[in-house]
Amino acid sequence: MKPARNPALIIGGLLSVAASVLHIGCIIGGPAWYRFFGAGEAMATLAEQGSMTPTLITLGIAAILAIWAAYAFSGAGLLPRLPLLRTGLVVISAIYLLRGLALIPALVINGADVVPFILWSSLIVLVYGIAYAVGTWTAWPNLKPRR
Repeated sequence: MKPARNPALIIGGLLSVAASVLHIGCIIGGPAWYRFFGAGEAMATLAEQGSMTPTLITLGIAAILAIWAAYAFSGAGLLPRLPLLRTGLVVISAIYLLRGLALIPALVINGADVVPFILWSSLIVLVYGIAYAVGTWTAWPNLKPRR
């Protein structure tokens, strides 16, 4: 039996796809895109120098985000059931939520001097985490491992 469609997991999956595509865009867009999206001057400089390091790191992140999207879509019943679906969705939710909540220590330590990238990326990723967590919670009964 397929789990019912789950709007929160579908939204979470779409957000992860969007993030994955933006990471690929940084590779294509080059140093200016790395700078604009807050990857840091070191990554932008390495990209300017023709180093493969930014490309490989960014490809790795894009691949992870695409896999996370697949888990969301699987939990929503849009893709076949993936291995360790419950565990995967809980871990993905936790990673997104913890990364989003990293804003709190940044605010405590730096106060009003928080870099805009940390502020906006934390708030955006917090939305991702909420979508995954709500979707996982509502889909939980349908995510039981099959025997």
